[in-house]
Amino acid sequence: MLIGELARRAQVTVKAVRYYESIGLLEPARMVNGYRSFDQDHLRAVTEIRELSALGIPPQKAGPFLECLDLGHERGDECVSSLAVYRDTIADLNQMIGALARRRDALQQRLDRSAGLGFRDNAPVTDIPTLPTGLPVPDDDGGAAHLPGMLLPDLTLPTSDGRSAPLSTLGAGRSVIYLYPLTGRPGVDLPDGWDAIPGARGCSTEACDFRDHFDELRAAGVDQVFGLSSQDADYQAEVVERLRLPFAMISDEDFALADALDLPTFAAAGHERLYARLTLIVRDGVIEHVFYPIFPPNEHARQVLRWLREHAIH
Repeated sequence: MLIGELARRAQVTVKAVRYYESIGLLEPARMVNGYRSFDQDHLRAVTEIRELSALGIPPQKAGPFLECLDLGHERGDECVSSLAVYRDTIADLNQMIGALARRRDALQQRLDRSAGLGFRDNAPVTDIPTLPTGLPVPDDDGGAAHLPGMLLPDLTLPTSDGRSAPLSTLGAGRSVIYLYPLTGRPGVDLPDGWDAIPGARGCSTEACDFRDHFDELRAAGVDQVFGLSSQDADYQAEVVERLRLPFAMISDEDFALADALDLPTFAAAGHERLYARLTLIVRDGVIEHVFYPIFPPNEHARQVLRWLREHAIH
């Protein structure tokens, strides 16, 4: 066969075939007119080179595989010399992966450090989150209707300040626990399709609304305010610092509270399970009131504040 047919059947370019010949991997015969002539062995060799290249083994290292085929083996990797190339390539990849991981970690450290700059005690908050327009309004599916009157379970969960929150013994006064799916860091994308999930978007704006009305909530009789999500406590600590929140976050990575109270959850791209947004008003260990669904999240603290004032403890 001519070089064009060989390239077509092996699914490579003519230029690639000529390159393989130039580095000594192919030795075609010559026809009387001077044209190169290739046979089935050449086709098998070029196919082997292409498959190896797809695995990250360059043509320059394909020699042992072609020699193995020339010896009559069915596969090019049935010889010891071929296996040695596999091992060397894996070692090279491991070195590359290690170097990339170190670069990634260094970049993440710089991102985390830079995200925290400017958020000191006397510095203004410049990262003011806003909600995009046109977000879908969540429907009330009845997923929280069973909660009022239930006792909080005997669970102790870690918090963003390095402590822990014993949920069943928060105190005799009122506590506000707002549950949310997740909060994104600067420069880190939220899951694909996040804005299209009713009630998903707005975790940072919700936190900021509780921050901005924290003193009013305390004046209305709230002893404690907590945010709660399935993100780890260290991640939440960065959010607390960046948004300058005057309260701690509770981390429930295993969804222990969701399982104990049958709370609504949902799935999103890259996340098998996330908390649906809802807020618990807890008094003496009992769920006194539930806000669900919540919309818009950037006004939710004011919704809670109105309810507290309408149901003041005398």
